[in-house]
Amino acid sequence: MKYQIEENKIIIFGKEDFNPKHILECGQVFSFNEEDGNYVVFPQNKFAKILENDTGYQILTKDTSFFEEYFDLKRDYSKIKTALGQFEILKNPIEFGHGIRILKQDLFEMLISFIVSANNNIKRIKLILGRLREKLGEKIENGYAFPSLFSMREQSEEFYKEIGSGYRAPYLAKVVWQIDQLTLENWRSLSTDNLRKNLLSLYGVGPKVADCILLFGYGRGDVFPVDTWIHQMFNTFYPPLENREQIRNKLVNQFGELSGYAQQYLFYYQRSNKVK
Repeated sequence: MKYQIEENKIIIFGKEDFNPKHILECGQVFSFNEEDGNYVVFPQNKFAKILENDTGYQILTKDTSFFEEYFDLKRDYSKIKTALGQFEILKNPIEFGHGIRILKQDLFEMLISFIVSANNNIKRIKLILGRLREKLGEKIENGYAFPSLFSMREQSEEFYKEIGSGYRAPYLAKVVWQIDQLTLENWRSLSTDNLRKNLLSLYGVGPKVADCILLFGYGRGDVFPVDTWIHQMFNTFYPPLENREQIRNKLVNQFGELSGYAQQYLFYYQRSNKVK
């Protein structure tokens, strides 16, 4: 994909390998809003607005280097789609979600966001995370930054209940004492299996949340998060299984190091009600 960085903007040429709707609405991120047909994203303490034009998109931001990395712009997604397109089950999902890119997200924000996401819907997830930002985050030009680990450690379980996190409140109150940013970063050197075990040891982190953090935070392609939509997809196209760990293992065995990318195309396609 061809792109160009200028002062306060990244210019994306073409629309085949970059589409903000596909990227932001495929289940991997919650720090975004749609405004008048355009998208704004606000990971950590950063901000960007994405505008569409006839030839592609413009990412307007003061933090061009950050968003070049965040949107994984250096990676050739056309090669990924060509490789996965050899699987019949992926042909329609790739065409439908052709502009998906897997974001490179902050590990702490990922951990907290996906604990909140468990058994939750996107509207409510964004509402809870928005309250978390407003109550604990630093005020910045375009809103509030994602809160720090230390500001979250100062809060009681009751605080997390008050912002609407429900049964997840004790998880949020406890998990911030189990880890720190350095620990999360140091885990990058671990194998995927060992890293998954460490994540599963954290309060509020089950198998699906662990796999999401592995994929969207640590960039591990050899994982396949299985939720209701993927479970439904699997039982439509494969011999039915109820055990989600078995489903995960079968799909990782099929797609290998590109499993995470396959998951995003299939998830987005399935959830968009394109599978009858």
